[in-house]
Amino acid sequence: MLYYLLTYLEEMFQPPGFQAIQYITVRASLAAITALAISLFAGRSIIRWLEKRQIGETVREGVLGGAIDHTHKSGTPTMGGLIILLSVLVATLLWGAIGEVYVWLILLATAWMGAFGFADDYIKVVKRNKSGLPARIKLTGQISLGLLVGLVLYFHPQFSDIKTLTYLPFVADETLDYDFFKYLWPGSNLGWLIYIPVVIFVITALSNSVNLTDGLDGLAAGVTGIVAIGLTALCYIAGNAVFSEFLNEMLLPGAGELTIFVAALAAACFGFLWHNGYPASVFMGDTGALSLGAAVGTTALMIKKELLLPILCAVFLWESLSVIIQTTYFRYTRKKTGEGKRVFRMAPIHHHYEAAGTHEAKIVVRFWLITALTVITALLVLRIR
Repeated sequence: MLYYLLTYLEEMFQPPGFQAIQYITVRASLAAITALAISLFAGRSIIRWLEKRQIGETVREGVLGGAIDHTHKSGTPTMGGLIILLSVLVATLLWGAIGEVYVWLILLATAWMGAFGFADDYIKVVKRNKSGLPARIKLTGQISLGLLVGLVLYFHPQFSDIKTLTYLPFVADETLDYDFFKYLWPGSNLGWLIYIPVVIFVITALSNSVNLTDGLDGLAAGVTGIVAIGLTALCYIAGNAVFSEFLNEMLLPGAGELTIFVAALAAACFGFLWHNGYPASVFMGDTGALSLGAAVGTTALMIKKELLLPILCAVFLWESLSVIIQTTYFRYTRKKTGEGKRVFRMAPIHHHYEAAGTHEAKIVVRFWLITALTVITALLVLRIR
């Protein structure tokens, strides 16, 4: 909104320096500064508000199998994801071109899952129901969001030429077309039968993966912030004709506006670490975790880089796989031998290392470093084609 106001003033009066607001790099920087300032300064007020209403996390003794003691965290305010949501949404609304389909769709996706996460946190800490929002309701929210995003990306006129195409890593001058039906029935226009389920899967998987990662002070926020830095570069490349041609990437007119959002997302996550770093004075809760996962997944889908997510978000992937492996193996061995066995001491994987005696702060920093390496690797993959 502020972007449109300044653009109008530039057109009417042409004040010196106002033309800089047209540059995405300038607005992305301003959005990052805005988001960081909100998360730092408004964050403290939100935490006091949560403390005043006794909206705190309850950690039962022995809840982590007796191997880890997190009872000292009991009473720490949760729903801190409100800080991230407020920072990102306000910064993007101020500096982004909100009339652009990329911008309003990513804002909708983030707020959508933020609302479901808020409902889950509210039931847990205000209504004192540890079960929270039923799993089927959360899954319904994720699937319905994926359906909505998929329908927009497939049927909106702006995506008519690229709706089922996506970036294919490691293969030079090639893209992947999800519309496999066209090879069987030319002109069938049935690509949505494959593409929309892919969108639903990516958004649901990322949303749940970030939620699983949110188990140690600063872990999910730090990893997401670093991933968002990588997405900032990818979004800028996708919308810039010069860089897209240089890297032989699909040019997506308008996608550069996503740079404003992901820059604000990265800054909001790092600002949140001021409060969430060990020892945390607030937890993000599902309000933050579900919305962050939806934001990352939706952004990757819009810039056609979802096949880079296993590299870009390797930590999130490993967290999810550790739970899947642990659960599957336990059920298999219990069925075969009558006694369930485990691959890891605990799952998700960050608790495995914690149960092995590594301090949580060290685990968090190491996971940040691993994410930095995977993000750099994902950016290098753009040249390995």
